[in-house]
Order: sequence, then structure tokens, then C-alpha cells
Amino acid sequence: MPTSQIDMNTFNSLKESTGADYIGELIDAFLDDAPNLLAQMKSALDTTNAESFRRAAHSMKSNAATFGAMELSLLAKELESLARENNLEIGNRLEVMEYSFRQVESQLRTLK
Repeated sequence: MPTSQIDMNTFNSLKESTGADYIGELIDAFLDDAPNLLAQMKSALDTTNAESFRRAAHSMKSNAATFGAMELSLLAKELESLARENNLEIGNRLEVMEYSFRQVESQLRTLK
């Protein structure tokens, strides 16, 4: 079994506070939104729009943390910090974040 991408304490707290019936809807909303955020980040990178990139990274950071996807949240936080400094020299970090999201996505689908 691969390493968990989701901190289950955080996830279970969210599930308790929102209700088990609603958690599926929250997961669906996150899984719909995250690819759009990644696309916004790619587009912002192509047009060297650091502010747009930062906003998308910030949203990804917050959304991922809500579900306990701490690695994904940390990757987004790092990218957000670089963009805040107007630095879009990010190497392959966006690809790494996309890979991390795919793992989170897979695990969240099983938790739904």
C-alpha cells in the first residue's frame, strides 16, 4: 500500500464537522477545482503572471490543507512564496505538485 497522502486525523475532523453525507460533495468540489487551479498556474507561468500564479497556488494550498493533503499543501505553499517574490523560476515543481495532486485525488476517491 502506498504512503497515505491524506492526514486521516485532519480528514476525519473535516468529515465530522461537515457530516458524512456532505464530505462527498466537498471532495467532488475539490477534485473539480484543483485541475482548474493547476491550469491557471500553468497559464500564469506561460505569461509570467506571478500574481495570478500566486493566487492559484494560495487556493490550492488552502484547499489541500482542508482535506489533510499536507504534502500537496506544502508544495503549493512553496510555489506561492516564490510567486510572491515575483520568482517564477520554479523548475519542475509544478509537475511535482501535479503528481502529488493525482495521488491525493486517487486517495480521496476511495475515501468518498
